[in-house]
Amino acid sequence: MSVRSPRTVRVLAAAGAAVAVATLATACGADSSDDEKPQHRSFALHGRTLTVDSDDSRLDLVPGDGDQVKVTRWFQGSTVVGSSPKATWKWQSDEDRLTLRLHCNGLIADCSVRHRIEVPRGIAVAVRNDDGSVHARDFKNGLDITTSDGSVRVENASGPLRLTGEDGSLHASGIDARRVTVHSEDGSARVDLRTAPARVEATTQDGALTLGLPGSAAYDVTTDTQDGAVDVSVPRDTHSDHRVSARTEDGKVTVRTAN
Repeated sequence: MSVRSPRTVRVLAAAGAAVAVATLATACGADSSDDEKPQHRSFALHGRTLTVDSDDSRLDLVPGDGDQVKVTRWFQGSTVVGSSPKATWKWQSDEDRLTLRLHCNGLIADCSVRHRIEVPRGIAVAVRNDDGSVHARDFKNGLDITTSDGSVRVENASGPLRLTGEDGSLHASGIDARRVTVHSEDGSARVDLRTAPARVEATTQDGALTLGLPGSAAYDVTTDTQDGAVDVSVPRDTHSDHRVSARTEDGKVTVRTAN
């Protein structure tokens, strides 16, 4: 019978860890787009607002036909040391809440997941994504999107718009909303509107802020920055019904005529 000394065990463990790291190095970079067999689910809405609670996922939101929320999921994952990775979804019908989670735990793990969410037309959407980008387009009802680590991109939206980001850029274009609220903790923010809004409130803590407004109207513009330049080139009128507030702690403020 052979007896392994504590030093031998430590050497074997270190060798095993080195092999695991080398294995991950050759297989890292999981990409959800490599999933050739995405999964599909549908959920019945009961109210007028869909809430999406997600983490560690890229989200693509678009209007869809019918009266159900349709979700497509692409997932790739592997672990060298740890439990098998998985992505889960849960529907709470009493709250119209879709919860998306990625379980990718272990000493060495590599996972990627993406969800495409088709929302019935006429439904407002509230999104909370802890780690991952969000892209929404062609919505006519309200959008309220918050991310803690990831960019947000919105295109062609006409309902009330609220964007909040802790770490990542915020970009909205083709916006027809009467009310727009934008707040970024760490990242630039840019909003381009096609029609003159009634109210815009936009702030950044650390990042440039750019607002593009139609030149067909004059605006009651308020700006403030602790450390950065201010450039306002739109028509101004302190009595205007179109009120715009643009403030930064550290970053340039630009309020210009939209292209």
